[in-house]
Amino acid sequence: MKAEYVNPFYQATIQVFKLMLDLDLKRVLEADGADSQVIVQLSVSGDLTGTITYHFPEEMALKMVQIMSGMEFNELDSFVTSALAEIANIISGNAMSNLFERNYRCDISPPQVLTSPPEGLNTVPTLRLPLETKWGTLIINIALRETPS
Repeated sequence: MKAEYVNPFYQATIQVFKLMLDLDLKRVLEADGADSQVIVQLSVSGDLTGTITYHFPEEMALKMVQIMSGMEFNELDSFVTSALAEIANIISGNAMSNLFERNYRCDISPPQVLTSPPEGLNTVPTLRLPLETKWGTLIINIALRETPS
């Protein structure tokens, strides 16, 4: 997978986390991903096709939504998952703008909150991008390829 597909998601995530949450991210090599998670997936179409999947650990999800809303949450309810879907949507939208600047014309689908990892993830070449915060590691799975002409 080309770095020019991945870097826009990396940069957009750093920017959104800093702006919305005043939170720094650090790229790490490994993350177990075994914690209870909220999984948000978006489809990409246009010059690139595929999926982007965000895996938020429960503790991180609850803290992020607390910062955004000013309310404390103890469980992954519909408000929390909706807020995380919106964050994934903002990150992906910003990444699409970056891709547009690189002459890739792409659209994203509305985000879907999943209760388990999506089927077929291992059948498509996927780049796993783990980003560590003080509340856990966000994992972004990027499975994009150029659309045949």
